[in-house]
Amino acid sequence: MSQIVIRHAIPEDAAALTRMYSQPEPQASTLHLPFQSPTLWQERLSNPRPGVQMLVACIDDQIAGQLTLEVLSVARRRHAATFGMGVDSAFHRRGVGKALMSAMIDLCDNWLQVTRIELTVFADNHKALGLYQQFGFEIEGTARRHAMRDGEMVDTHYMARLKG
Repeated sequence: MSQIVIRHAIPEDAAALTRMYSQPEPQASTLHLPFQSPTLWQERLSNPRPGVQMLVACIDDQIAGQLTLEVLSVARRRHAATFGMGVDSAFHRRGVGKALMSAMIDLCDNWLQVTRIELTVFADNHKALGLYQQFGFEIEGTARRHAMRDGEMVDTHYMARLKG
């Protein structure tokens, strides 16, 4: 089995990320809209907002997944971060999500002084819920009819992991 390499995303990754998030499953599992422009990813990767870390997971030099971490900049919330991620459908069940989560938690725990990591996940995304729970995330609440997906309003869970 090929090794998973985690690295910072670069502008040259825009086309691969556009393709990945245009796939039905990653699109349905995130808040990304269909028909994204590569220009959108090019801009995100060329000019990230302050406090944003964008990671990619590569297998054999192909992008297999992506994670965006944002450390909150509000003075009283600088200890917290939020993230979103997606995995290319061709690389499911190969440890890509675990590798991205491990790298993100290492950044938060050991480098960024983040003690609370938050996320929102579709309530019916059982694979993602299981992954997040493996890393110590707990459901803190449910937002009913939170987001539109395939013409229906879908519930999401708010989850968080607190350091030690």
